[in-house]
Amino acid sequence: QPFWLVLYFCFNLGLTLYNKGVLIHFPFAYTLTAIHAFFGTIGGVFLLKTGIYTPAKLSNADNLALVAFSVLYSINIAVSNLSLEMVTIPFHQVVRAATPIFTIFLSMVLFGSRSSGQKVASLIPVVVGVGLATYGDYYCTTAGLILTVLGTFLAAVKTIFTSILQSPPSLSHQHHSDSLLRYLVPPRLHLHPLDLLARMAPLAFVECVILAHISGELERVRLWSVQEMTPWTATILSLNGVIAFGLNIISFTANKKAGPLSMTVAANVKQVLSIILAVLIFDLSISFTNATGILLTLAGGAWYAAVEYKEKR
Repeated sequence: QPFWLVLYFCFNLGLTLYNKGVLIHFPFAYTLTAIHAFFGTIGGVFLLKTGIYTPAKLSNADNLALVAFSVLYSINIAVSNLSLEMVTIPFHQVVRAATPIFTIFLSMVLFGSRSSGQKVASLIPVVVGVGLATYGDYYCTTAGLILTVLGTFLAAVKTIFTSILQSPPSLSHQHHSDSLLRYLVPPRLHLHPLDLLARMAPLAFVECVILAHISGELERVRLWSVQEMTPWTATILSLNGVIAFGLNIISFTANKKAGPLSMTVAANVKQVLSIILAVLIFDLSISFTNATGILLTLAGGAWYAAVEYKEKR
């Protein structure tokens, strides 16, 4: 578990910095996501042909559930991008820091699961710490606030559903097979992380292209390509897609081994680590409040990890 979480940190931080550099010259978020999904599709086919994993045999209902999950994945990206246009980045980061709270709430409502008092308490410094670390201009519109909260909720749902799809069937799942729960959550398909990635990538690619077309981004990409596309630019975008493919493999695997709540906490700690890295690389200055928030989030993440380790033992 620690190995995959550390690997997730490294790839996520690297891709975050890479994406920021790419989007400065290639400001097309939907298209960039489609490029990531395209390379995920190619990588998934390659891994399948080389026999790295054996694909599961799924029914039509199972395949339909995966299509629905891919729509959730694409909508999550769309809502996040739309909310960023209406609120400032510090406000967006603070609201997204509440993802672990949504994760605990959804797990309780959908499955009746309970988290220990220590685990819940460890989330408080994580959420408060990210708020202090990103303290700044907290301007937002009403629509922006609604979309940001909705995006945070969808992020928690996506993380939980990713874990469910990779889980083996259980007695509790069979018990709820005839209840309303089966219409709210995907089936437990016990999918290999690479199998899930190979199935999700082509669906996400098509859906992101559709989003780019609806938003008018594809036409802007076409005009940009005529003027700016060079072999070097194509190489940079391709390398970005390869790194994204690697991150997807690590993310799905880490989710399976660590669980959805650990992943949401890891994402929050990664958010603060990216601030630290940006300060070091770009020689930025941070306030005492920001520094306090960084330390508080790291301490909360370490506390949660210690509680998780103790409970699993």
